[in-house]
Amino acid sequence: MESLARRIRTLPPSCGPVRLVAVDGPAGSGKTTYADALATRLGCQAVHADDFPVPWDEGPATWFAALFDQVLEPLRQGRPGGFRRYDWVLGAYAEPVTVPVAPVLIIEGVGTARKSAAHLLACAVWLEAPDDVRLQRVLERDGPGLEERWREWFAAERAWFAADDTRSRADLIISTAPAGRGLTGGEPC
Repeated sequence: MESLARRIRTLPPSCGPVRLVAVDGPAGSGKTTYADALATRLGCQAVHADDFPVPWDEGPATWFAALFDQVLEPLRQGRPGGFRRYDWVLGAYAEPVTVPVAPVLIIEGVGTARKSAAHLLACAVWLEAPDDVRLQRVLERDGPGLEERWREWFAAERAWFAADDTRSRADLIISTAPAGRGLTGGEPC
């Protein structure tokens, strides 16, 4: 990860004065953990899709407009962005989050490396794991009562990623499968 962080620091700005890095891939692939670790290495902020309300029944396509309007567009113009974090436990908006103009910003979540935002990205990282591994991870995190919802979400993700062809534009592909389950890699950005 250190070599990726070094490489990102050398990339030209992509979203106004900011090097925008997307960490994308299906639910349960480890995007949040990876993005937070990379943000720590880079000394930058990570904005997560889970900071926004993502309607189960609308799939990955719709939530991104809020990120674009409130964070990316201001940064593209050289101004700070910001949003109110969504609290999933309370089902309501929580505290405001400021996103300053900085050398690097990581955006993480399903659909962050979408085709419509590719021109704003300095680097796109794709994480993946087998469906059974991902389902086990999300159910351990969120509880078995959401299994049917997660299965529906997985289907919506597959359709979204197929239509958007997200994985093919990734600069780096990482498998987070347990050892021996088809590890992949790639060249950093």
